[in-house]
Amino acid sequence: MDPSPGIGAAPRAEPVTLAAGAHAPLHPGAVDGLFGIAAVQMHVVAFVDNVDRMGGYMRHIRARFPWVRMVMFSEDAPLGPHHEAETLPGPTEQRLCALARETGLWLITGSLFERVVEADGEEAVYNTCSVIDPAGEVIRRYRKMFPFRPYERDIKAGNEFCVFDVPGAGRFGVSICYDKWFPETTRTLVAMGAEVILHPNYTDTVDRDVELSITRASAVTNQVYFFDINGAGDGGVGRSIIVDPSGYVLHQAAAGAEIMPIEVDFNKLRRERERGLRSNLGQPLKSFRDRRVDFSVYRRDSGTDAFLHTLGPLNKPG
Repeated sequence: MDPSPGIGAAPRAEPVTLAAGAHAPLHPGAVDGLFGIAAVQMHVVAFVDNVDRMGGYMRHIRARFPWVRMVMFSEDAPLGPHHEAETLPGPTEQRLCALARETGLWLITGSLFERVVEADGEEAVYNTCSVIDPAGEVIRRYRKMFPFRPYERDIKAGNEFCVFDVPGAGRFGVSICYDKWFPETTRTLVAMGAEVILHPNYTDTVDRDVELSITRASAVTNQVYFFDINGAGDGGVGRSIIVDPSGYVLHQAAAGAEIMPIEVDFNKLRRERERGLRSNLGQPLKSFRDRRVDFSVYRRDSGTDAFLHTLGPLNKPG
């Protein structure tokens, strides 16, 4: 099964027939370069279905913030962090598609555990985020590349990057939680044209402060908007953060449930990528493009990473 059909291409632009009672998007893309995203730091309950709660947020956002075009949730938001894996497409994803179609909003679902029978007949479980368009169609599925090992040993790592276009707006990239600790993931998404990183997160541990630093650094070094959205309750310690391409923090949440509606300014982003961040200063993307150095550490046969192989196995401390 292809986890992300058509990775890197724009979603299909087909006529849409809306179901009775569904909302048509007020504007299909950006207006004057602005595109509204509402990130939801939702109180997630473990071992309980949270999809109805997600639907309540989406309906409220549609009514309260009519300029918002996209809603995103935290990692594991639909079913909590301990749910049984489902095949995709499956019943939970279909309910989420119905919510996107009803509200006329783009939906970044957070993630679900996806059960797959691989080509060799072995069963695997991935941590998968679905990207659903306002017509209720899944246009991408992204499988988390870096499960939080050694704690997530039963989750298989994905190996395909995920970008998608919103017609009339811009290009978005998706990563999940521990992926951001590896700067190559964000760098690759940006090299593929991503202008906004949508990053569902589940952190319920004491290192959230470190992640806030990583997110801000990732945004400014890649000149990209970064939506790092954590859950609350059983879904994390909150403290979601949204950062702009110059490294300015647009919003940082507290620990409780919160809606964070933010307008992405694509014109500002493109101007700063052309002229430099923070009023014509650094241009790190061009500098990286024009580099002379070849990073041999990324060639597995180079020997540069010999020290790393002295560190022993990746095991959970006893």
